Amino acid sequence: MRIDIITVLPSLLKSPFSDSILKRAQQKGLVEINIHNLRDFGFGKHRQVDDYQFGGGAGMVLMFEPLKAAIESLQKNCSYDEVVYLTPDGKTFNQQAANSLSLKTNLLLICGHYKGIDQRIRDRYITNEISIGDFVLSGGELAAAVLVDSIVRLIPGVLNNETSALTDTFQDDLLAPPVYTRPQEIDGLNVPEILISGNTKLVEDWRLNQSIERTKLLRPDLYDKFSGKK
Repeated sequence: MRIDIITVLPSLLKSPFSDSILKRAQQKGLVEINIHNLRDFGFGKHRQVDDYQFGGGAGMVLMFEPLKAAIESLQKNCSYDEVVYLTPDGKTFNQQAANSLSLKTNLLLICGHYKGIDQRIRDRYITNEISIGDFVLSGGELAAAVLVDSIVRLIPGVLNNETSALTDTFQDDLLAPPVYTRPQEIDGLNVPEILISGNTKLVEDWRLNQSIERTKLLRPDLYDKFSGKK
């Protein structure tokens, strides 16, 4: 998979992609992540990429011309399955969306900033608008990092045990069950006996029941979806 990211703050994205799972995925050649500075396509000696919005009001807007130049420059060398704009007013991202995007070959991510990007860029180039939640960040960089992490870990070969991702929270519209590790007893607290029974079927049934009960208690909206009420 190839992922290109256009941003006005490339330094914000260096750390998330230079350690742990994402670093290993790149070293294995399973994903290529390229960060592009929008200011390289800006105007004048100050590399201007933003301007005041028509109609007045507070906040600057990322301009059409630099974004057009950046996008079309990348499109000359790569055919993208999706051009994604990270924005608070996009469709809320979830595990199902991560699953879908992980099957793509080439993705181009556009990080919003200030009050957003010129609407004409959205109309002409953007194929998918994504929000990571009902809140506002200073820019789309952290959202892009979240998106990339959630997608890349699903690519076959990235995780040491590929079944791990398949049992994550939200994969079946359920929260994950409780997990335990050694020691078996500590400070008077014990691991549930069923988990050390050696009976795989009973363990799987216990985990499913725990997932259902946790979801019902903590995320009734997901429980309704799981139970077919929505």
